[in-house]
Amino acid sequence: MGDEIKKRAIRAWTMYDWANSAFATTVMGAILPNYFSLFIAGDNSLTLWGYTVAIGSLIAAVLSPVLGAIADYRGSKKLFLGIFAAIGILSTALMFLIRTPGDWLLACILYIVGTVGFAGSLVFYDALLPHVAEPDEMDMVSSRGYAMGYIGGGLLLLINVAMIFVGPKFLPNMSEADATALMMRLSLASVAIWWAAFSIPLFRDVQEPPRKIEAGEEKFNPVAVGFQRFFKALKDIRKFRDLFMFLLAFFVYANGIGTIITMAVAFGSDLGFSSTILIGTLLMVQFVAAPFAILFGKLPEKLGTKRTIYLSLIIYTLVAIVGYFMTKEWHFLLLGFGVATVQGGSQALSRSLIGKLMPKNKSAEFYGFFSVSEKFNTVIGPAVFSLINQLTGNSHLAIISLIVFFLAGIAILAKVDIERGAEVAQKEDAKMLSVG
Repeated sequence: MGDEIKKRAIRAWTMYDWANSAFATTVMGAILPNYFSLFIAGDNSLTLWGYTVAIGSLIAAVLSPVLGAIADYRGSKKLFLGIFAAIGILSTALMFLIRTPGDWLLACILYIVGTVGFAGSLVFYDALLPHVAEPDEMDMVSSRGYAMGYIGGGLLLLINVAMIFVGPKFLPNMSEADATALMMRLSLASVAIWWAAFSIPLFRDVQEPPRKIEAGEEKFNPVAVGFQRFFKALKDIRKFRDLFMFLLAFFVYANGIGTIITMAVAFGSDLGFSSTILIGTLLMVQFVAAPFAILFGKLPEKLGTKRTIYLSLIIYTLVAIVGYFMTKEWHFLLLGFGVATVQGGSQALSRSLIGKLMPKNKSAEFYGFFSVSEKFNTVIGPAVFSLINQLTGNSHLAIISLIVFFLAGIAILAKVDIERGAEVAQKEDAKMLSVG
């Protein structure tokens, strides 16, 4: 019976990847950037979109560590997950109201708020991973979650693409442009419904982990403890040397990954590629990435986690180099396939690796720091991309600059000792006091 409850909890946990990935694919990746470029922002879309992505991610990154510390102290990871998911779902539903070029500011605000909700919920979702999976299961469970996310996000994107390309035929009284815009707005609204509906299993079947605190914290205000833990973690980060080095490595190489994910459609639009090829490529990426995410979950058994991440970063480096020479639409398809082979695996293994290096009972706190690194990958990367594009007027120079992030990330990751870091985390866990 215990095994069945555990399996149900793991399935429910992975379903939240299925639920929230619709935001990543339809809102962040495909429909909203394209809609923003075609109907809302016009010639300024690429630069404006880059800065909007950066602002939303920056706010999420700043909030994450303190909120994570508060959630650990209160024993309320699921509550905080629900609050941030609700913020993301509501702002996504309101994107249906974005209709004219005069709504560009509304579009930017809703995207920023939606990103905060999406990213904030992931801090607490990720923090549940060490509690639903054993250390030797975490690579596979994390990878399975990403695979579910690609399939779920891909299915809704497939439905959305069908709506956009077929729907206008059933609206003869509207111009093709107006009908297409309506279908895009409905696609954005559908994300809110999908996200809300498929989040239910997690709240039903995943238990809130037992609350554990440090000696002397029993009677403190949760907010005060949250800030106290945050600053203490900053002060003591050198004690977790391997955790710190991994966070730094991830911070660096994730900037390249995040920029490719969030700016790919805007980059393709800037080169004049059609909406069909842009959205079609992203749709292909979703379904190709799912089996490769599972494959990357198994590779550490033979290569080790670090070498598997190295492999993904080398492939990303090749993608950035080839992207510099991209001029034709079939190039975009080819590069999309290359990204699909490593996108899920690199992120899933990064998520599980930090779970092995952190104290289990401070999971939300340290996943908050992970979120800082993760969310800054869509702050610095897109901002650098936009700045280079703005200064040179050449988006190819912007894409080739990403290789610096991947190569530097590999160099820093080489300094991480996983076994030593896991031992330090286990010793820290032993100091915690159980609270009923």
